Amino acid sequence: MKDIQIRGLKAADAEDIAAIYSSIVRKPSDNELRTLIEKHAKRWEKDVCFVAVNDGRVVGFVISYVLTFGFGIGKSAWIANLGVDIEYMGQGIGKRLAQAAFKRYQEMGIDHVHTSVIWDSTDMLSFFKSLGFGRSKFINLRKVINGDSADESAE
Repeated sequence: MKDIQIRGLKAADAEDIAAIYSSIVRKPSDNELRTLIEKHAKRWEKDVCFVAVNDGRVVGFVISYVLTFGFGIGKSAWIANLGVDIEYMGQGIGKRLAQAAFKRYQEMGIDHVHTSVIWDSTDMLSFFKSLGFGRSKFINLRKVINGDSADESAE
């Protein structure tokens, strides 16, 4: 593996993260995504957000946050998004990012980490299972308030 450094998220990382995200989902990113990343950067320790850097370039990221008031669970952590540049996939970078987040959450006294994955995203399901994730007692629910609710493929 190349000389990858893991560090806290910075606002200046927003452009690189947006590019990685766009290449993974095969859709262009927008300013809203960059603004959201910059917001997390201001709270990276509380939200527990890290990036993987190689030669000054961001090649991976994890954005997560603490939920203190949920439906029937105590204080917990949620991985909102995790991505690795396509050129760097399969080198353990995602695992290192997740482990950095887990370590920080342990230091914060948080015992449970959650995430959501699209049911047919087998690569992400396999990745999270390799980290020890399993089914939880939650069921994801959704209500479409704008658009055609029959269009499931748009997500």
